[in-house]
Amino acid sequence: MSEYKDIDLSSWTQVGQGGNGFTYENPSHPGLILKVDRKQINTLEFVKHEFEVSRAVERLGLPTPKMHEMVRVGNLYGTISDRIKDKKSLSRICHDEPQRIEEMAQVMCSNGKILFSTKCDTDFFPSRKEQLMRALDKVQFISRKNRCILKDFALTIQDIKTCSHGDFNMGNLVLSGDKPIWIDLDRFGYGDPMFDLGHLYQICNVYAPMKQVQDIFHMTEQQLHLFWDAFAKAYTGHDDHSEFDCQAGRFACLDMILRYEFQKCSLPEKMFFGVYIRRLIKSFYL
Repeated sequence: MSEYKDIDLSSWTQVGQGGNGFTYENPSHPGLILKVDRKQINTLEFVKHEFEVSRAVERLGLPTPKMHEMVRVGNLYGTISDRIKDKKSLSRICHDEPQRIEEMAQVMCSNGKILFSTKCDTDFFPSRKEQLMRALDKVQFISRKNRCILKDFALTIQDIKTCSHGDFNMGNLVLSGDKPIWIDLDRFGYGDPMFDLGHLYQICNVYAPMKQVQDIFHMTEQQLHLFWDAFAKAYTGHDDHSEFDCQAGRFACLDMILRYEFQKCSLPEKMFFGVYIRRLIKSFYL
């Protein structure tokens, strides 16, 4: 018998879909939500990690839904956590009320700064820099020259002991009324805030023309660009944030390298990353 309770998905209704999986609700459990990751990443190890990380982030005092238990859903695993009342992601708000994009970027900025100033549990969570160095040793489809360029830059990064979300974007900060809550924490760690900022830059600028990305965040290319501009102005305190963009672009390149640490990449994905890594190196390193 499995140590995890079996869930009959037919009694649950899908209420959400993100880049990693699906969420469901059940009228018999109105205060709870079921999350089931996509088959490609749904392993016991992955879901258990996600479950334990969420609990560890909660212990840090950062706002995140309370995790209750892991469950079995057919041949897959899932987690049951508190349902966020009247939950709405910043990206969904930007879609529904585009006049609030600047406001939501400022919300992302202020909560990001709290996240980046929170001391992390370095015994439990991984170092983003160490993850990057491992990924650089195994990454494919980049030349030896470009690998050396990236390694030289990576060695200059300080191993800061404050929190890093790992998937820092407007879809992973939700509002319950006025209360902000962080979700999708499976890549949580510690390190230079620029790792997270580079990830956001990548979504809002590098990936912005891609329809798949626009669909995930419910935002147009123009809206993604506008979000970054408002975020960067709020974060730096300056209208001209070109230097900040340059540094974010360097870390966006490193973010693609980190994908080799976070998940298995298919051959087409490796080729895709190889093309964009070369472009980002040419734009921000040379």
